Amino acid sequence: MMAPPTDNAGNTGTTGDAATARASLETLRAEIAKAVVGQDPAVTGLVVALLCRGHVLLEGVPGVAKTLLVRALAAALELDTKRVQFTPDLMPSDITGSLVYDARTAEFSFQPGPVFTNLLLADEINRTPPKTQSSLLEAMEERQVTVDGTPRPLPEPFLVAATQNPVEYEGTYPLPEAQLDRFLLKLTIPLPSRQDEINVLTRHADGFNPRDLRAAGIRPVAGPADLEAARAAVAKTAVSPEITGYVVDICRATRESPSLTLGVSPRGATALLATARAWAWLTGRDYVIPDDVKALALPTLRHRVQLRPEAEMEGVTADSVINAILSHVPVPR
Repeated sequence: MMAPPTDNAGNTGTTGDAATARASLETLRAEIAKAVVGQDPAVTGLVVALLCRGHVLLEGVPGVAKTLLVRALAAALELDTKRVQFTPDLMPSDITGSLVYDARTAEFSFQPGPVFTNLLLADEINRTPPKTQSSLLEAMEERQVTVDGTPRPLPEPFLVAATQNPVEYEGTYPLPEAQLDRFLLKLTIPLPSRQDEINVLTRHADGFNPRDLRAAGIRPVAGPADLEAARAAVAKTAVSPEITGYVVDICRATRESPSLTLGVSPRGATALLATARAWAWLTGRDYVIPDDVKALALPTLRHRVQLRPEAEMEGVTADSVINAILSHVPVPR
């Protein structure tokens, strides 16, 4: 990351809690790197999601450290964390909780499910049917769960970090569009480069155990107070009318693309503006520039568009369509 901007007197552009929060989040990235090699864009995406109160979908083939990445994030945060392994027989109540009859009191009492936590790791979310997947919709959007007509608020902060295998893999169920739209970011986890893979094997040869992150030296370096201070600073990051218009023009262009049957909704435009502000603050600025929008366009928008079947057959991808739009939409000066 770049250093915070300085004024003519040599002072940084941030002071107090905001500066401390940025330093904590920078340290958070370094802590995660102790366990995960070569996935800096995904680590950055998780930090951006924390700043925006959003949720993250991590997609990649098995064995590329999707689950390890989220576990490392949890280990570096002073937050309560729970994990749910999504399977074909998982029921909605296994996630949200249910009413349980107590024979001693002859009354029903609510037993909270694993969703009542700060950081929920939804592992292989697309291996369970859509009915169970949709049980997270209310939790992700409204930060609450309704059981037997009674809404129950979730802890703050609350983040769902879901992993999934590519949809063409056997035994997977595509996520409904309504749920995909609830994820702030969709991060693709690629296979590592040759050098990164050598580094991974070297760590394992030296005794690294992915099931024991404490032994890897990961320690909690940020907590709720740091997140609140950072979020307050992000909320003060300036957005000019030209940047707002640029975001709208990009999203409207997806609705007019001949390669897409579904373009980006106004919710997606709001998400792109939010992630661009968070990225601007992380890089040390108190205002948003077009490059911030471009940097977050792919992870924020790729899961909010739907390709036409004929375009998909020709090898067109959501990323290629969005990149083409970014190259044609006029950039404000």
